[in-house]
Amino acid sequence: MTTKRAAVSDIRAELVSASAQSYPDMFRRRVADTPRKVAYHYPALSEPEQWLALTWDEARTKVDALAGALFDLGITKGERVALASSTRIEWVLIDLAIACCGAVTTTIYPSTKPDDEEFILTDSGAVFLVAENTAQLVKVLHRPALDAQLRRIILIDDDRQAGECDDPRVIRYRDLESRGVAFNNAHPGQIDESIAGITRDDISTIIYTSGTTGTPKGARISHGSWTYEGVSVAAYDIIYDTDMLYIWLPLAHVFGRDLLSAQIAVGTESAIDGRVNRIVQGVGEVQPTVMVGVPRIYEKIRAAVITMYPKRGIKGRISRWAFAVGRDSRRFRLEGNKMPGLLGLKYRIADALVYSKLKAKLGGRMRFMVSGSAKLSPQVQEWFYSAGITLVEGYGLTETSAIAAVDHPERPHFGTVGQMLPGVDVRIAEDGEVLINGPIVAHSYHNLPELSAEAFQDGWFHTGDIGELDDAGYLRITDRKKDLLKTSNGKYIAPQKVENAIMANTPYAAQAIVIGEGHQYAAALIILDRDSLNTWAKRHGRTNLSYAELTQLPEIHTSIDRCIRRANRRLERWENIRKYLILDRELLLELDEVTPALKVRRNQVLAHFAAAIDDIYAEENSSVPFLPEKKG
Repeated sequence: MTTKRAAVSDIRAELVSASAQSYPDMFRRRVADTPRKVAYHYPALSEPEQWLALTWDEARTKVDALAGALFDLGITKGERVALASSTRIEWVLIDLAIACCGAVTTTIYPSTKPDDEEFILTDSGAVFLVAENTAQLVKVLHRPALDAQLRRIILIDDDRQAGECDDPRVIRYRDLESRGVAFNNAHPGQIDESIAGITRDDISTIIYTSGTTGTPKGARISHGSWTYEGVSVAAYDIIYDTDMLYIWLPLAHVFGRDLLSAQIAVGTESAIDGRVNRIVQGVGEVQPTVMVGVPRIYEKIRAAVITMYPKRGIKGRISRWAFAVGRDSRRFRLEGNKMPGLLGLKYRIADALVYSKLKAKLGGRMRFMVSGSAKLSPQVQEWFYSAGITLVEGYGLTETSAIAAVDHPERPHFGTVGQMLPGVDVRIAEDGEVLINGPIVAHSYHNLPELSAEAFQDGWFHTGDIGELDDAGYLRITDRKKDLLKTSNGKYIAPQKVENAIMANTPYAAQAIVIGEGHQYAAALIILDRDSLNTWAKRHGRTNLSYAELTQLPEIHTSIDRCIRRANRRLERWENIRKYLILDRELLLELDEVTPALKVRRNQVLAHFAAAIDDIYAEENSSVPFLPEKKG
């Protein structure tokens, strides 16, 4: 182990010496290396199906103008600028401009409620706010705590009506460029001097955790963390400068923000578009080679294919046959062996009839996809791999600047998050907790010295995740340390494992929440996907019913019964779901049941549905299982 740690340390030292001093220094190096190469593709505001492009040199021109405008407006090194916007090209450019000024970006989800946004702004000490539109602007106006603190508010889309939201602090984004050019002409060299004065240890970004429990914590991420993420991803040789990366994840989330660092370091092209309702169309238009997402996106794609055709129709039978062929092929392909003749012929026919259509939906050039932010079911990975599409899992947290480990698409180990990035160290504590060490680890939590001392110990970040590490260095995350359930029989259940089994085997499910602490058996709350349910309703002539009414139909419950039985067959007996409840509504951000990143706030959900949960366990001592194995 000592030899291994020494090797990790040597790799780390080499990569640090090769990395840029700061995030804007890394950007400037990229511009110098490939000035005329396209950096970003982004949708035109007037024609959403038309994509525009910026080369690296053109991006620098815009970033310098924005930085000059920020200087002219009075920003200074170390001051915080908050960004409350969806993923779009303006977010990318002004974030780079903030960094060029030596200021610190604080990210805010557009869906954040006004009181929560006020907390983030006041806790971080933000003096500037970049607001996407009037909907974001109104959240901060006429709030005494912010009136004096926020010196300037930059409005990206000025969609105000006449006389609406008038405030002398507001300046339009479209007016910044000319202002910045004038400032830079009068103060040549100031941006260069600013960038030269930024060190790896200087704070670049404060990103607040989604907060599935308690108050959000602001992770203080340094410039050195971002630049190391860039060089380590490049050294891992997973993406290339010939790739096209599709970025739709919220840039307020550490995962989305980290992709920008990786892109700059490697020199890939990126399509920047946060319109979640247009992901499928966008992917088809720009034809990316790499896409990063959260498990729910891939679960929805899989569910849409599985439920597309009636089971007894010819198309449904062909689809099921094709994926059975793909399942039989996996062993040979994963081992790098040629398929037997007949199987190879079947696979080519399946590809022509089924797989090729799925690949076309994903743009036709997809080299691989990455899932992160939450646990992905191996069943979902295997399903995509059956169709010749590699989906690997990555792992990281806000406090590790996102990517700490990722499974390499050329040597995938399904069910693991792969190996650590070069120079990043990991160990498993005695209680199974995953600990991470390296330049990617955040400095601390903002204004929280006691929590910082608890989470960051001797350079090791205590992730709160339970995991296993094999001899080859592949990491498997089993659950959150605080989420483990203990039944009254003394058995421990990892909710993530059971929830993944439910999601992988229940195409109509949007979310599953496993319960059972202190009870004899595990049960589940299931939330159905609205789009999938509407598709079912159209097929069965039930479009006159509401979402709530559809969820409670006997036909739906019969279908979910079958799905839960399938899921149970993949679980240990004590992990089996004995009862479940289909909720008649979706989980709501307004009720704090999900975070802005759409992670479930388990405690809130359990509290809101406490009476229903009591009903689930009302006949707990019954000797008859609710979901017996189906005979025959």
